[in-house]
Amino acid sequence: LKIVNQTVPKALKRLGYAQEIDAILKHLDEKETIEGAPGLKLEHLPVFDCAFKPMHGTRSIHYMGHVKMMAAAQPFISGAISKTINVPQEATVDDIMQAYIESWRLGLKAVAIYRDGSKWVQPLSTNKGDGKGKAAPTAVGVGTPYRRRLADERQAITHKFSIGGHEGYLTVGLFEDGTPGEIFITMSKEGSTLSGMMDSFATMVSLSLQYGVPLRVLVTKFSHVRFEPSGVTNNKDIRFAKSVVDYIFRWMALKFLPKDEAQEFKVIETPGAKPSAKKVETVNTMEQQEKQTFVAQADAPACSDCGSLMVRNGNCYKCLNCGSTSGCS
Repeated sequence: LKIVNQTVPKALKRLGYAQEIDAILKHLDEKETIEGAPGLKLEHLPVFDCAFKPMHGTRSIHYMGHVKMMAAAQPFISGAISKTINVPQEATVDDIMQAYIESWRLGLKAVAIYRDGSKWVQPLSTNKGDGKGKAAPTAVGVGTPYRRRLADERQAITHKFSIGGHEGYLTVGLFEDGTPGEIFITMSKEGSTLSGMMDSFATMVSLSLQYGVPLRVLVTKFSHVRFEPSGVTNNKDIRFAKSVVDYIFRWMALKFLPKDEAQEFKVIETPGAKPSAKKVETVNTMEQQEKQTFVAQADAPACSDCGSLMVRNGNCYKCLNCGSTSGCS
């Protein structure tokens, strides 16, 4: 809702208008600008200038006018003035710099500058369009998510992996600069549910990469996530994967992140590090257990209580996750 400011008729009377006031107010109400109003003298137009140009007008208060108005009041005020200097959308960096310099020269204690259209939503706006059915120009990219799409023909890397006997393929599509922009996951031993979940997950990751989510953030969030299938892998840098998701993101860290960052996710060994004899013994023991678990899980059923793959225990199976058995005495 827009109404004519009630100070306009008062100003017109002060300027000596009488019979012309109604016609001027009608023109202002219909055209949303006082410019071109019948009977209004051109020398009186500056009296009615506002901070922004009206929808169908061309005039506005020059931004230095805001500075000079505050400078006139500053000597009588001990603190700063809560008043915004409104600059037009086409204002340059030099224009804003001059506003600051002039404010300092005139002794202002604070300056707040707002450039028209610099926010997606602003408290003071003259119109939503240019009057011709087209949207008014706005600041590019302000408040609007941007999706960086890959070219129709793009480079890609396909990686084959095996986790606890479950083979799969990971394809990573690359942007022109060689950074990952999409992924596809294909598993060779899975049911329809896992296949659908992997497809949906790959789509979510692809959209995240294209909307600018850093790969490091995704690796931090999804590496070391634990669920079945898990187990020994055929990758010398990732000996054991806690899940398919864990393996994928640790591999992507190894492939696309700097080496020092990849080490943070325990993907590769630190160069030159010499583990103690006790540590070597512990690692060897873990590798032996992983290999034994892998052999046992090749034909093992899923636990009826928690769903994890069970391991052979004599003539039956037991669950290492919750302790249930398949009927062992």
